[in-house]
Amino acid sequence: MPAYAVWDIVAWDPPFDYQGQMRPLLYQPIEKATQPWHLCVTYPHLKDPYWLSVNYGMVEEVKRLGVNMTVLEAGGYPQLSTQIEQLKHCTNSASDAIIVGTVSFNGLSPSIRKIAQTTPVVAAVNDIENIGISAKAAVSWYSMGEKVGQYLAQRHPIKGDNEAKVAWFPGPKESGWVKFIDDGFHDGIAGSGVQIVAVKWGDTGKEIQRNLLQEVLEETSDFDYIVGTALTADVAVSELLSRNLRGKIDIVSTYFTHNVFRGIKRGHILAAPTDSPVLQGRLAVDQAVRILEGKLTERHLSPRIVMIDQYNVGQFNTENSLAPASFWPTFEVISD
Repeated sequence: MPAYAVWDIVAWDPPFDYQGQMRPLLYQPIEKATQPWHLCVTYPHLKDPYWLSVNYGMVEEVKRLGVNMTVLEAGGYPQLSTQIEQLKHCTNSASDAIIVGTVSFNGLSPSIRKIAQTTPVVAAVNDIENIGISAKAAVSWYSMGEKVGQYLAQRHPIKGDNEAKVAWFPGPKESGWVKFIDDGFHDGIAGSGVQIVAVKWGDTGKEIQRNLLQEVLEETSDFDYIVGTALTADVAVSELLSRNLRGKIDIVSTYFTHNVFRGIKRGHILAAPTDSPVLQGRLAVDQAVRILEGKLTERHLSPRIVMIDQYNVGQFNTENSLAPASFWPTFEVISD
């Protein structure tokens, strides 16, 4: 039988500890599940194309392995109570394993502690307290923020010489990943000529980010960069054009989506790191099935983080980062 493609990724030692060591790993995913397990998945939402790419990766891997999947989405990062109810639904529906893209770093911990006594839980993408987690498919969001900060620091390395002002839009304050991306970004620009002059927190919905950006621009446009979520970057492209500011303020996204990819290709967005959300989705499914079949060898896996800008966007293969344009949110997969 032909082997499935090997993934060039990293493992964490010890697992779940981003202060630990990353180990390069050529990872062979399992070829087929031994039975049609049922996976129950909950996401923060599917209104951000980033999570659509995670959804695509999971759907493709579930189909390839021959297992079943039900997907629920909480409706946004403020919806902790909804996600708690969704976890209950997953356990009540006799799921074999649960995959959680959490809305909160520790808000689900009491629920997961109880669920983990009978059902394995895999954390996907967003950082989460390690209580009850059997495995994790996620990068360090601190490293994502740090890479963005370092990218700007390399462009403006010295205080007092070619300094740069940044309007910073880290995302929803209550979410598990945002604190880490904020800390990483601050550390990435530390000691450089990059200065944050405005900060706006908010959910990763397009209109919310547009309103936040407009609030800043109503006060001042005296900054050099808009740096924030992919939704911030997306609305910034049109907002700067309508205010005749395109070319005067650069845009950097803290993660990678279809619109960010197109923005970089067209020269409207400067850069963004990709953490390969499609591959993270595949990894989470692989880990869940491995747990159920007693084949788990690595408890914490991450794709490699790659910074994309005008210099490498033309050669970049989006297969592990972006769902195809034809893909729509998929909430149920029943294998034949």
